[in-house]
Amino acid sequence: MDENLGGAARLPYPGTGDGVFAVAHEYLTFGLGICCSLHPVQRKAPDRVTMSAFVGKYADELIKTAKYIATPGKGILAADESTGTIGKRLASISVENVEPNRQALRELLFTAPGAVEYLSGVILFEETLYQSTAGGTPFVDVLKAGGVVPGIKVDKGTVEIAGTNGETTTQGLDSLGARCAKYYEAGARFAKWRAVLKIGAAGEPSELAVKQNAEGLARYALICQENGLVPIVEPEILTDGAHDIKTCAAVTERVLAAVYKSLNDHKVLLEGTLLKPNMVTPGSDSPKVGAEVIAEYTVAALRRTVPPAVPGVVFLSGGQSEEEASQNLNAMNKLEVLKPWTLTFSFGRALQQSTIKKWAGKKENVAAAQAAFLARCKANSEATLGKYAGAGAGDAATSESLHVKGYTY
Repeated sequence: MDENLGGAARLPYPGTGDGVFAVAHEYLTFGLGICCSLHPVQRKAPDRVTMSAFVGKYADELIKTAKYIATPGKGILAADESTGTIGKRLASISVENVEPNRQALRELLFTAPGAVEYLSGVILFEETLYQSTAGGTPFVDVLKAGGVVPGIKVDKGTVEIAGTNGETTTQGLDSLGARCAKYYEAGARFAKWRAVLKIGAAGEPSELAVKQNAEGLARYALICQENGLVPIVEPEILTDGAHDIKTCAAVTERVLAAVYKSLNDHKVLLEGTLLKPNMVTPGSDSPKVGAEVIAEYTVAALRRTVPPAVPGVVFLSGGQSEEEASQNLNAMNKLEVLKPWTLTFSFGRALQQSTIKKWAGKKENVAAAQAAFLARCKANSEATLGKYAGAGAGDAATSESLHVKGYTY
């Protein structure tokens, strides 16, 4: 007898192995001995569902942070350009690449009136994580006060894979755990790691490149989660080339499938991650297609490969013009198909280009530049809701192509 069953006996239910029934009543029959009537026992649900994924001390925080960053109507400003890359941006407006000028540009962006309403996160370069405003307030505190989560770029760039046709893998896993712990202490709550693949005439990306980059992303993701940072997983397929959109779709699906296979093999907690993929587009040397076509191919690729446990997909702009990136994101969110993740943005050039041109390194232009930045943030916020009309969001600068062959951060 089992006291938890009111004195009834526990009996295994035939054919199930673990089902349990309780003897509800016992009664005598003429010459047949004791007969029983049975009813199923309802097991108590466990306090936490046992998962195959890694569940460390930061699990609840990771899930909460990832979900917040993926809030519909908000997105990410990618302001994690390396010193060399931001130098090219500054050179385009004849501004010297020195620390005070880099700080001034970042302050312009982070303090733009009204812009933080449309942002949930900002990716920082290591230098910027420790910088402050001209008034002495740390940038991390400025962002947090506006409800924006600070993030950090943690990869160390790419190196060529021996034996391939110029394909690369990303470096930076050495000492990543210690760096993540340091960045968490400084206020960062998510991280970004960019893997770069290309579509080539010789069949690229090769199986070797796909596997190495997927493995690197998974190892990075788990190390981040062990140290409290939500990993943004970024497998970028470059737009360089003359391939059509169907080729890009096939490669994107193949790469994403490999990435999520590796993430699962490493037991990464998917609910505490975000995906930053390329949009599915024709190559930069191919004829353009409409936003609706890009939306259909991109969402189809995601539906075939990305688990619904992932809370958000934060697209990179990949050299599209500011207006193209917004229109394509808007078209995806207007599609009337099941999309179990938030589809939003993590744009760098496509949020900053017209702003930098308006600024031109001059203090008297800061207000106009911040207004341009606000316009792009608002436009992309509307695009995450499928409500971007496209009119009045900027000037001719928003339609300028931002493609750079073999782009590096």
